[in-house]
Amino acid sequence: MKKIFVTGGAGFIGSAFIRLVLDETSDVEIIDFDALTYAGNLDNLVGLDENRHKFIHGDIRNREAVLNALPDDCDAIFNFAAESHVDRSIHSADEFLTTNIIGTQVLLDAARAKNIRRFVQVSTDEVMGTLPEDDTAFFNEDSPIQPNSPYAASKASAELVVRAARETFGIDAVITRCGNNYGPRQFPEKLIPLMIANAMNDEPLPVYGDGKNVRDWIYVEDHARAIWMVYEKGKSGEAYNIGARNERQNLEVVTSILDSLGKPHSLIKYVTDRLGHDRRYAIDATKVENEIGWKTQTTWEEGLAKTIRWYQENQDWVERIRNGAYRDYYKKHYGMEVGTV
Repeated sequence: MKKIFVTGGAGFIGSAFIRLVLDETSDVEIIDFDALTYAGNLDNLVGLDENRHKFIHGDIRNREAVLNALPDDCDAIFNFAAESHVDRSIHSADEFLTTNIIGTQVLLDAARAKNIRRFVQVSTDEVMGTLPEDDTAFFNEDSPIQPNSPYAASKASAELVVRAARETFGIDAVITRCGNNYGPRQFPEKLIPLMIANAMNDEPLPVYGDGKNVRDWIYVEDHARAIWMVYEKGKSGEAYNIGARNERQNLEVVTSILDSLGKPHSLIKYVTDRLGHDRRYAIDATKVENEIGWKTQTTWEEGLAKTIRWYQENQDWVERIRNGAYRDYYKKHYGMEVGTV
């Protein structure tokens, strides 16, 4: 059996990746290492094959904990663990810098100590900054690294730490960068699950600025499959941009959700734009399509329908989160209480 070490596996994208690997392989065992911060949720791991999935509670900044959890015969590290929400990084960057940069360095050091064959760093298109409102401009692997938020800066720094480990120590590392993910089990601070949850409860849907910021939306399972394929086929030292060629304005996303749920557009409430809000992201996925043979399998319409249906069928999951510390965060960033009508 092949063994892989997945950090952040109780989070949204990490748990989707674990589910995909367990579903689509029969010879892989997964050690799932997660600190269970606010966005990590053991509910995301319910139903996994306990013979092939082992959960360990731990922080990637803790060198001793990482080394103790990492098997000597491990084939790869997949680093999903990250503080990942831009708004939170604007409020306080400390956790972003320590987790996303120092944590990555700890994992790289552990990979060297245990002779891990391959290191996969899961990054973001946000490290490349923003694009003009011009549908001929796209991020590719040669785009300059020019982050515009503390979160993006921490992920860009992590990429440089990975590069340095490869150049200095010869670590076999690849980097993946993806656009905005959506799908089941996403923490409701992110746009799509927030809007679904509020719309289902007939609450205002807070939209930053004029709502015309553009993002490239990808269904989380398609992203997870791309990461696995890059691990298997990617060239050491290379970065791969992963995108669904599905650019949509935030306002278009919000109205699609309202229309799908049969809710009025009058629920939309425009709020003060956040600081440093990147205007447009769009990804040229030619490299991962041609070199790796990956293509997205889920259309926007299919993915959004599946996502809405999951939240409708799992409202207890949503409410357990919305009734916790998330309430304070929501009030701070949107100027209203969860449940305000």
